[in-house]
Amino acid sequence: MIKETVTINIENGLEVRPVAMLVQQASQFNSSIYIEKGSKSFNAKSIMGMMTLGLAPGEELTVSADGADEQNAITTIVGYLSGKTA
Repeated sequence: MIKETVTINIENGLEVRPVAMLVQQASQFNSSIYIEKGSKSFNAKSIMGMMTLGLAPGEELTVSADGADEQNAITTIVGYLSGKTA
């Protein structure tokens, strides 16, 4: 399992479109991927779970991945949330 902390650098935070893109990216991996904010943890492949987070730009969260492609999953998801990839 790999965990990495990231600061959200998406202009409007995780609203509907960015959440849909995040879930789409997470779903391409076989690994289990979770987004943690405080004591809450949500499956990054669940659009409903991710929508409940209501994350804003500048907020810090932890991304965890566990599985055969966990490193690629972390790199992709952290890159997206930090605004380094689209």
